[in-house]
Amino acid sequence: MPFLLLGLLLGIWLFVEDRVRPPEQWVAVDTRFEPCGSGPNSACVIDGDTVRYGRLRGDRRIRLTGFDAPEMDSACEAERTKAREAKRALHAWLARGAFEWNGGDDPPRDKYGRELRAARRGEDLLAEHMIGLGLAEGGGWLTERIDWCG
Repeated sequence: MPFLLLGLLLGIWLFVEDRVRPPEQWVAVDTRFEPCGSGPNSACVIDGDTVRYGRLRGDRRIRLTGFDAPEMDSACEAERTKAREAKRALHAWLARGAFEWNGGDDPPRDKYGRELRAARRGEDLLAEHMIGLGLAEGGGWLTERIDWCG
């Protein structure tokens, strides 16, 4: 019975929350991203889930949301290898051309000051793409964590 009640409350919340929340603002991005460190570029890929954007207009770091890529500075070589693959995969996705990211002109920020934005190209969600390649784990509640070193 408690699970049924919890499910009913969750359903009501999802129904109401979707109608009360302001519409999400998606911003078109038509910028060429390069790997960071490959020259004086204003947009570059830092790692598998973070980019730097618009150095000429200020050093904006953007944490792409909905997924979590392996860490470049991991203690184990297996994770560092996957992290390099994730960085290349993110660069390849961005290099396919224009896309959108959410957050409008004033996106939320994480504790490090990075903008938090989801990215998509039409129906192709970046998070689903990276998770589907096996180069990221989901960023949601109840998501199974990947042991990249195991």
